[in-house]
This record gives sequence, structure tokens and C-alpha cells, in this order.
Amino acid sequence: MSSLLTSAAPAQTWTPDDLVAFSRERIRAGSKSFALAAGLFAPDVRAGAYMLYAWCRHCDDEIDGQDLGFNTATASKAATAECLARLREQTLAAVNGQATEPIFLALQTVVAEHRIPQRYPLDLIEGMAMDVRQERYKTLNDTLRYSYHVAGCVGVMMATIMGVEECGGGERETLERACDLGIAFQLTNIVRDVAADAKVGRVYLPADWLAQAGVPEGSVGDPRYREAVHGVRLRLLDEADRYYASAYYGIARLPLRSALAIAAARRVYADIGNVVREAGLAGGDRARVSSARKRWNLAAAVADTMAARSFGRLRPAPPRSGLWTMPQV
Repeated sequence: MSSLLTSAAPAQTWTPDDLVAFSRERIRAGSKSFALAAGLFAPDVRAGAYMLYAWCRHCDDEIDGQDLGFNTATASKAATAECLARLREQTLAAVNGQATEPIFLALQTVVAEHRIPQRYPLDLIEGMAMDVRQERYKTLNDTLRYSYHVAGCVGVMMATIMGVEECGGGERETLERACDLGIAFQLTNIVRDVAADAKVGRVYLPADWLAQAGVPEGSVGDPRYREAVHGVRLRLLDEADRYYASAYYGIARLPLRSALAIAAARRVYADIGNVVREAGLAGGDRARVSSARKRWNLAAAVADTMAARSFGRLRPAPPRSGLWTMPQV
């Protein structure tokens, strides 16, 4: 656990501004790309985004035995299960207004201020539980369900911070488009991190797709099947593109600065998939978008935002036919 957290002052001394500053520093240390993108948000949205993502980062690090994204130790199954139970308990306390630690006070603040339904933070914890249980992803639907739990629900929470409320009609559709973007991000992560995940025994590519490609179970990291696995990666990128395309139609319903930030994130993340495609089998284990390409993507995002706001409100968005849809409660 980070020294920032263990040396934190008693809970009662933390003001909202303190929590935002604390969360911002956590994000800057552990997620520089997100910290940069967050600068495009309006101040109130940026503050909520910092607090939400700091909590997400903390939970992810705790489960994976990391500190701000860097490996520190490998925990036993029992220790990991205990960690999961603690995170679930602390998260439930936060959404019920009973947090005591700063990272969970930050979550408590953002949930209360933006009226985020408690099921979404708990859905993220369930995604971590899926990893702890070492679930297998037999079909694309299984992979999409996992992607919702670890990223799609975060997209929904971010849309809520931007002012989208869960009240049916067009608002519900906007939340679904936000969920689509989170799912697209996670599918891209899965494709990018196949080799790294395989080294720790995690496989998120659909098992039936791997079998169709001739990859035996447990052989994703075997160099003999690298070409076949890459074919499955490309197939999953094509699936991610469907969710990126759907997410575009939610941009028009967001405030201008939020729309620009989301359009930029959508462009940059989708370009990771393009880098994977361009590199082919010669690509490394972790694709990266160059600074020059990021600048081009930002310019394209401005055009996307203007087009979505100018024309998207004049005509209905196409239906989300065939896409995985988050459960309604």
C-alpha cells in the first residue's frame, strides 16, 4: 500500500478540496495519460473524475499487489480473497456514507455529489472478484460481461459525473453509449496485454474463438501459436470497433468540454488497436501510441465533437443492434 495512504491524516480532517488534491496526486503518479486527458474537463467534472479514478486505481492495485500500477509483491490466493472482501466492505461503506479512509472518502464524496447508483461501484468490485475466482471466458459474451464489470460500469459512472442521469429515454441511451466506450477500452486492453496476462495465467480472449483458431487450452503464450492467437486478437479488435462506433453517438449529449475529452480518449484508445494491426506479428507485447499520433487524434477529436454536436442532435442515432447491453435494474 502506498505511503501516501498509510501516512494519511485522520479521516475527520479531510475536506472535499483535500480529497480532490489527494486523488489528483494519486492519478498523476499512477496514470499520466488519464491525468493529461482530465485537463480537458470542466473543473467540477475533473474533480469528480479524479476521485473516481483514484478509487478505481487503488482497488486495482490492491487486488494485483501493485502500487500505482507497479508490481510490488505476489499475494497468495487467501490474501487476495481477503483483500477483495476488504475492498467490497470498504466500498459498500463508502456508498452508504460511512467511509473512514481518504480513498474511500473520495468515492463517498463523488457518489453523493453526483447521485451515482451504488450498484455501479459494486459492479466494478464484482469485476475484480471475477479475476480472483479465475473465471474462464468461454464465449465473446463472457468477455463482454467481464469488460462491463471492469470498465463499462466506469464509463457509466463517468457519464453520471458529466451530468447524465439515469431517468430513462435518451438519458438511458447515453449511459449505454458510455458503457459501450468503456467496453471498447477494455477489449483494446485485452488485445494489447495478451502476452502479459498469459504470463500470470489470465486469458480473456474467448475460448471458443481460440479453439476455432487451433489454439489448445493453456497455450495462448506458446510461441508456436503466436500467429493463431494474433488472428483472434484482430478479431476482438474488430468487435471493439463496433463499440467505439456506438460510443460516438453519445458525444452529442455531453457538455462541450466533456464531449471533447471523451472524443479524445475514444480516438487515442482506438488508435492503440490500429498500432496493433499495423505492427502485426512483429509488434511487441504492449502497443503504444506515439506523441505525434496523439496530437493528430486530438485534432480529429475536435472534428468528431463538432460533427456530433452539429449533426447528431438533428437525426436519431442508429440502434445499438447486436451489442452487449448492461443490465437494467
